[in-house]
Amino acid sequence: MNQINWIGVYTMVYREVRRTFKVIVQTLVSPVMSAALYIFIFGHVLGSQIKTIAGVPYITFVFPGILTLSIINASFASSSSSLFFARFIKNIDEILIAPLSYVEMIFGFMFGGVLRAVIVAVLILIVGVLFGAVSFVHPGAFLFYIMCVAGIFSLLGMLIALWSDDFEQLSMLSTFVITPFTYLGGIFYSVAMLPPLAQTITRANPFFYFVDGIRSAMTGVQEANVYIGLALILGLFTALVLLTIYLFKIGWRIRA
Repeated sequence: MNQINWIGVYTMVYREVRRTFKVIVQTLVSPVMSAALYIFIFGHVLGSQIKTIAGVPYITFVFPGILTLSIINASFASSSSSLFFARFIKNIDEILIAPLSYVEMIFGFMFGGVLRAVIVAVLILIVGVLFGAVSFVHPGAFLFYIMCVAGIFSLLGMLIALWSDDFEQLSMLSTFVITPFTYLGGIFYSVAMLPPLAQTITRANPFFYFVDGIRSAMTGVQEANVYIGLALILGLFTALVLLTIYLFKIGWRIRA
């Protein structure tokens, strides 16, 4: 079995981190400002009226959902834009001829997206602490869920970057799938507040399990079946890894 080219993977991740900090307003400041507004409006202002959900303060209940949305957007935007621009300016040819396996290339892009999501998450957690919205019931589970969710959407971002022919297509998934599905996944409300049919629809939404996993790790409030959630998350991650590796191996949309 060939040894992993750790230097090559590190170089790719380092490149992604440098790219993140070169446009820091877009990649870090903007999502943190958006999250701060969400926390203030939905957590602080509405929280003064709603008070508690499932026995925890409303601001504490909604904070994990806001954090999940930010992690999803950050990881997806990082890998999708990086790979798309590499294709767009033909920089992908330099990566393909580098002494890296397809798996190493993919994990280089993915870890870059995960690291950007983690940086955004840390900054938002600091904002959450200032608002008194942060709690940790299961820190280990919290790290597991944020890493898995960031990994899933980094991989999904790569698939969209391979599929897209222009910038409009690149943003379509975020606009028409990620944002609405996340908002309908229980960010600002408890599924128990919904009528039976809406509860059934929500539980069929995979984003509900992403939000619920992080929320249960932070607050102890769990509304989804943990085994279904884990099976969904690990199944999605595995399927996306295998699909991305296959597309790289056959050179789909990355070879002239």
